[in-house]
Amino acid sequence: MDIFECADFAIIDYPQKSQDVASNVTNQMKHVSRVMRGETLGPLNGYRKFRGCTVWMTGLSGAGKTSIAFQVENILVKHGIPAYGLDGDNMRTGLNKNLGFSKDDRKENIRRVAEVAKLFADSGHITLCSFVSPFTKDRLMARQIHEDAGLPFYEIFVDASLQVCETRDVKGLYKKAREGIIKSFTGIDQSYEIPCHPDLRLNTETMTLEKSTLTLLEFLNHKEIIPDIFTPQHIIQELFVTSDNDKLIELKNEINKLQTIEITKLDVQWLQVLAEGWAAPLKGFMTEDQYLQTLHFNCLFQNGTIVNQSIPIVLAISEAIKLNVQNDDAVVLRYCGKNLAIMRNPEFFFHRKEERCSRQFGTNNLDHPYVKIIHDSGDWLIGGELQVLEKIIWNDGLDNYRFTPNEIRLKCQELGADAVFAFQLRNPIHNGHALLMQETKRCLLKERGFKKPLLLLHPLGGWTKDDDVPLNIRIKQHQAVLEDGILDKNTLLAIFPSPMMYAGPTEVQWHAKARMAAGINFYIVGRDPAGIPHPLKSATPDGNLYDATHGARVLSQAPGLQDLEIIKFRVAAYNMKEKRMTFFNPDKKDDFDFISGTRMRNLAKSGENPPDGFMSPKAWKILADYYKNITINNDKNNNTQK
Repeated sequence: MDIFECADFAIIDYPQKSQDVASNVTNQMKHVSRVMRGETLGPLNGYRKFRGCTVWMTGLSGAGKTSIAFQVENILVKHGIPAYGLDGDNMRTGLNKNLGFSKDDRKENIRRVAEVAKLFADSGHITLCSFVSPFTKDRLMARQIHEDAGLPFYEIFVDASLQVCETRDVKGLYKKAREGIIKSFTGIDQSYEIPCHPDLRLNTETMTLEKSTLTLLEFLNHKEIIPDIFTPQHIIQELFVTSDNDKLIELKNEINKLQTIEITKLDVQWLQVLAEGWAAPLKGFMTEDQYLQTLHFNCLFQNGTIVNQSIPIVLAISEAIKLNVQNDDAVVLRYCGKNLAIMRNPEFFFHRKEERCSRQFGTNNLDHPYVKIIHDSGDWLIGGELQVLEKIIWNDGLDNYRFTPNEIRLKCQELGADAVFAFQLRNPIHNGHALLMQETKRCLLKERGFKKPLLLLHPLGGWTKDDDVPLNIRIKQHQAVLEDGILDKNTLLAIFPSPMMYAGPTEVQWHAKARMAAGINFYIVGRDPAGIPHPLKSATPDGNLYDATHGARVLSQAPGLQDLEIIKFRVAAYNMKEKRMTFFNPDKKDDFDFISGTRMRNLAKSGENPPDGFMSPKAWKILADYYKNITINNDKNNNTQK
């Protein structure tokens, strides 16, 4: 094909006026200004700015213009930002259906589209135009129409070679053009003039759809059209120091001059959460404003975007430490004698423990395990951005199960997943859990049309209360479930580093939001997630601190989770007639046995087996051996005390 190389200018040849064109028209000034539109149409998050503009995507048929435009449109609309995609095919079935593909018709096609796009942009929309628009002067005409109206216009060159576009020819247009069935087809018998100075170039031969989408969003953010947007495609910013040796040496030399704060194991777990990006966009332990936003709104307001953040991530220190470092510009966080991170420009504020606990947990009772931890911690909170010196390693034999959000994204891509659904748990897996995961995969395949949905089995790996099964035993048990074929062999088993707080519906929002950082599309939520018995057993009808159904109901309404689809548990129980776990049928309730966690633990401790079909035999043996060893050790201790 003939491709005209870049020209630095072109003469814009507007159509001559016909004798029939009306001359008695005047421009009507609107009562609603663009400033007013921005104030009104902006989402209720502090980013009230007029965003009207046109993003003009040009390139060969099959380059990916429409795919990128519709992906960006979807993300913007989900975040409450008015956007609309104008596609070439759609325009030619309506407003421009009387136009062909001659040079003059292409010119008129672009003129009409540019005028429509101008109106959309003037109304405050981000208008995403996907048009081959092969001729430079036509694209310049479209730009001029916008500039004359005082509206931003961005030319985006979606770059893919003719050879690549032909291989993507899902509509068979190139084939028909080469056979002569379609005339004046760009790239075959009509030239494409490569943009000279596009505002942005997206090379879709080397960039995935996700990367192209992210790049365009970042471009719009840089142009101050949109705020920072947290998307499943977003590459999560980690807080680790660059691997540049000179930078590390410089920081280590600086550390020698700084004062240190010795932190606890629990603090290190939260440091890991922050460093790996699970709490993005947080860049360190919370400052007072971030803490207040979280405590009162369950959200962070980040550059005009609402980000769900339902639990505070804070660092408590004593008054003595506060007095010692309060005038420092930077401090070192150290654990067991090892320097882990530098906190810059620390901010100090009083740790109002009763208020924090009452708001986060709905109780200030010290018999709640995490409430007690908070009350035992320091009276001051210190917040500030972090530079983490290296990845947190625990050397407990489980580090090969610990993946950052970015690493999980990469693994899901390598496995070819077109959807990822996450299942979090802090308990051993029984066949009821497995049934829920199996059913979710079936629905994604059969009802939602996905080709390769992937399960992320993501047990919580931070602190848990003393009577919970330890992480190393749970990982062995989960691995046994996989080896017994109860779950798909391609399941990704990984550890979620967060500590457990037992904060019910408040905490379950955190569990869901953190998985968004790893690019998860679907999140399975169960009965009483993050629940715990009420410290005063008789205080509630069911003896629990939180209503068992509220976690799922809150998740379905929580702000900032719009990119995540919540899948609610169906209740599974042991079917005594079928001798397996099935979904509970209230019409046949006498056929079902609800085997509680307490009963399961008692069976294991006594050396008894559960009913056939309740749990993978190999997985049950691991659990039974663990409780058997506890019983033996307790007996030994009791005998020693005698």
